[in-house]
Amino acid sequence: MPQRPLGRDELRRRQARRVGAFGLLAAAALPLLLWHRAIGFVVRDFRLDIGYLSGWVPWLLIVAGLLFLVPVAWSAGRDPESRWYPRARNAYAGWGVTLYILGCALAVQVAQIAQDLPR
Repeated sequence: MPQRPLGRDELRRRQARRVGAFGLLAAAALPLLLWHRAIGFVVRDFRLDIGYLSGWVPWLLIVAGLLFLVPVAWSAGRDPESRWYPRARNAYAGWGVTLYILGCALAVQVAQIAQDLPR
């Protein structure tokens, strides 16, 4: 049975799903690529005090932002009337982007502090 050609709308939906998945994966990989040394310093210097635990705040914010962005990426290209379309999609997107950017800003500061530490 030959496959029928896809319509313009279906092609746009598929492209939106690919862009959503790629964007989420890129957003997850970017902090690891940029700040792998700073993450390594925080991991190697384990101790239970507030100074150490505050070193994890940027990455926790980035992960929280990515978790809020998962339903946004999942719903890309889907019909807004679908049951799989999150009703608060714009709120998820807003919280996700805000937490991600805040985490990245703090990660820059942690990386600058880690740069000054003795190796």
